[in-house]
Amino acid sequence: MYTPLYFALFNFIFSFIIGVVGIRTLRKVSSPNEVVFASLPLLFALHEFTQGFVWLGVYGYIGPRALDMAESIFVFYAQGLLQFLVPLAIWLIEPKGMRKNIIAVLMFMGAILSLYTLWGLSIQPTSVTIKNHLLSYLNPSTDNHLVGVIYVITTCGALLLSRDISIRLFGWLNLIGINLVFWITPYALTSLWCLYAAIVSMILYLHFVKRRIAFLEMVKRNENQWGMQLETEFVKLANRYPNLINKIK
Repeated sequence: MYTPLYFALFNFIFSFIIGVVGIRTLRKVSSPNEVVFASLPLLFALHEFTQGFVWLGVYGYIGPRALDMAESIFVFYAQGLLQFLVPLAIWLIEPKGMRKNIIAVLMFMGAILSLYTLWGLSIQPTSVTIKNHLLSYLNPSTDNHLVGVIYVITTCGALLLSRDISIRLFGWLNLIGINLVFWITPYALTSLWCLYAAIVSMILYLHFVKRRIAFLEMVKRNENQWGMQLETEFVKLANRYPNLINKIK
C-alpha cells in the first residue's frame, strides 16, 4: 500500500534527477538565444519539486497556506505560462523563414491564452483533490476544451514546426503523451502530463550536446581563418600606430 509520503518522495527524487540533467543542459548552451529552451528541463524539475509539496499538503503534512502556495505555483506554470514559454523558446532558436513566422503566430496565440488563463487562475480558486491515487487540479477558467486545444496547438505545434529533428521528436513525444493521458485519466491531465513532459525533457540534453559539438566544430574550422584575419588586422594597426604598439609591448 502506497503512502502519501511515497508520492511526495517520488516527485522529489525525480525533480532532483531532472534538475541535474537541466543544469548540465544549460552548461551546453552556445548562444544567448538558446537559454530559454535549454532552461525547460530545469524549470520542469522545479515544477515537479513543487508538486511534491502539493502531495504533502493534500494529506495534511503541511499547512493550508503552504499547500495553496505550492498548488498556485504548479498550476500557474503548467496552465498559465507553458503555452507562451515553449513557442517563445523555439522562436528564439529557429532560423529566419516561414517556419519562424508561423511559430511567431503560435507565440502570439500562446501569449493571449496565457493572459486569459493567468487572469482566470488569479480570480478563481483552483481545487486540488485525490482521485484514484492521482492529483486532480480543477479551475473553472481552464477546464474547457477550447483552452485545451489552443494549449496543445501552441506548445506541441511550435515544437513540431522546428527544423531540428530532435526538437520535433520532443514535440511528438509530448503530443502523444498528452493525448494518452487525456484518454486514460483526463481528471489527472495537468498532474500526469507535466510529470511525463518533465521526464521526456531530459532528452533535450542530447540535443544541446549535439549543438555544442557542431558549434565547436565550426569554431575549429574557422580557427585558421580567424587567426589570419587577426594577424592581418594587427599588422594594419602596427603600421598605422607604431608608437602605440611599441608602448604596449
